[in-house]
Amino acid sequence: MRFLWISTEMVRPAIFGTLAVAGAWLATAALVFATEDPPSEETAAKALSADQEHEALFLENRFPSANTCATCHPDHFEAWSVSPHAYAQMSPVFNAMHGTVLKLTNGTNGDFCIRCHTPVGMNLGEPEFMSNMDRHPTSREGVTCIVCHRLNKSYGKLSGRLAIVEGDLFEPVYGPAGNEELERVLESGEYRVNTERGKAGRAIHTEARPFFQITTSGLCATCHDVNLVNGFRLEEAFSEFKNTPAAKEGTSCQDCHMGLEPGVVSGYAQAPAAVVGGRPTVVRKRTDHMFIGPDYSVIHPGIFPHNTKASELATIREWLTFDWEAGWGTDTFEDQAAKADEPYDFPEKWRAADDRYDARDIIEANRALLAKADVQRKKVLQAGYQFGEIEVVRADARKGMVIAAEVRNATTGHGVPTGFDAERLVFVRVTVTDRNDEVVFVSGDLDPNGDLRDTHSLYVHNGELPLDKQLFSLQSRFVTRMVRGGEREQVLAVNYSPDPLPFLRPSTRSTILTGRPAGARKHKQNIEPGGKRLARYRVPASALSGAGPYRARFELIAGMVPVNLVHEIAGVGFDYGLSAREIADRVVAGHLVLWERDLEIDLHSGAEGSAHPATAIAGASE
Repeated sequence: MRFLWISTEMVRPAIFGTLAVAGAWLATAALVFATEDPPSEETAAKALSADQEHEALFLENRFPSANTCATCHPDHFEAWSVSPHAYAQMSPVFNAMHGTVLKLTNGTNGDFCIRCHTPVGMNLGEPEFMSNMDRHPTSREGVTCIVCHRLNKSYGKLSGRLAIVEGDLFEPVYGPAGNEELERVLESGEYRVNTERGKAGRAIHTEARPFFQITTSGLCATCHDVNLVNGFRLEEAFSEFKNTPAAKEGTSCQDCHMGLEPGVVSGYAQAPAAVVGGRPTVVRKRTDHMFIGPDYSVIHPGIFPHNTKASELATIREWLTFDWEAGWGTDTFEDQAAKADEPYDFPEKWRAADDRYDARDIIEANRALLAKADVQRKKVLQAGYQFGEIEVVRADARKGMVIAAEVRNATTGHGVPTGFDAERLVFVRVTVTDRNDEVVFVSGDLDPNGDLRDTHSLYVHNGELPLDKQLFSLQSRFVTRMVRGGEREQVLAVNYSPDPLPFLRPSTRSTILTGRPAGARKHKQNIEPGGKRLARYRVPASALSGAGPYRARFELIAGMVPVNLVHEIAGVGFDYGLSAREIADRVVAGHLVLWERDLEIDLHSGAEGSAHPATAIAGASE
């Protein structure tokens, strides 16, 4: 029987109860119910909003928001605002996955996942699992400015447990260059800045302290080499890097991921580090803070990318009621709404046309930035994944076809995929058609849920679609050891224990001696730096419909996560009121075709080889 989860509305964010919000309501109730008459809902909401604003202002003095930094660092802010770092905590997929692992481990996973995704939130002591709509604004900024620029200790591979130096905007920041340029700005008198609390004027840092590790790959290692207390190695990007030609040559993570071109060593931009009151500071080396990677947003464009104007105009909950896809705030829609026989029933926040037009401007700016990020995402993925030679080994009317495609890792800095490689989807789709454009063979196609036809597809599991036995996929797999013996492959690395209460336990023996953790491991499928894999396909003679010519199209495709992960974590609900179906559709919509190759193949009898049965079709792209 087919699983029908994809058409079912999932649990709404109301399940994300928080003690902080409950406490705020209690405080409000104590205030307003002291009067003779019960308060109206509007009065209570205003009192709650005031409490939240005061709390946010207090916490801003401990952990400044990226919005504060944007005043003098607009270019840095724009690049960061659409980055995977900025999306780290906003992601509903991450939030639900983290919540699911907490549930499966009875809470013993603790902050292991989330402390990398919102270091500010964990420093604030926020609950490990709650709606992002109820987190502190700086907390939901994920890996925000102060996560790197308010560190003063070289932590090493710490799996994200970072103590951020607290303080308001006037407190020192930490960076690669030290204090020389900031001193010049403060002493010149040209920039008209304020360095004293409580005084009017443009506030500015009073000191910039040098922090050597921020220039090294070691800083990246604090969150990009992830090891659980039981010895399980979830991510090994830094460990891979340390054993590569790139590391030997002195290339750093920053050289490839913060330079002019994503994914390759290309030098750095030369530009001011800040623009203070419209006046730029001196030109110097400036790194790109987009940090682009394989992730992409699946949420409302009013709430991501982070946008200072968006946060001023509306709350997240208000933005979620703005129907940008219906055209609100465009001339076409507004003209039709004005001429309608009955007034359009807008939410209270969006009843004014001016507000809708302002919101539309923000939406379009954010969509343009998302499109720019997509271009950069494709570039960084193309730098890692490439086709090599594609050979027609056999094209025989009686014996069928055999085609082999080479897939290469063009980088020298780490494997591809790397990091969270057990949930990274990179695969080859091969489609062979006859002279009438009828499909005679396909591998790498998706089932109705949006999954590959692999062992994790629900349609394959239920016997409704055949297993794609020739599938070429670079997704690593989790293999878990059962408490009472044996192993099984799983979507999540939490063992299905026969005991009623599974817990994460520290390892009782050295994993160096045993060579593996006791609970779970990864069956890695990625390609080593400079390495290659061969995708080999057999098309049986029975599938061939005539003499040809046949056309074989090869597509190398990358996605953020497989849809089966969405199914696996759907039980705890998704943030922002999204359903599992909506998440899955948007994940699939974000798939990128990195490279394409077309071949024309003529059948013949007898000899095997590729000298004459296949030719590249003119205009095929790569």
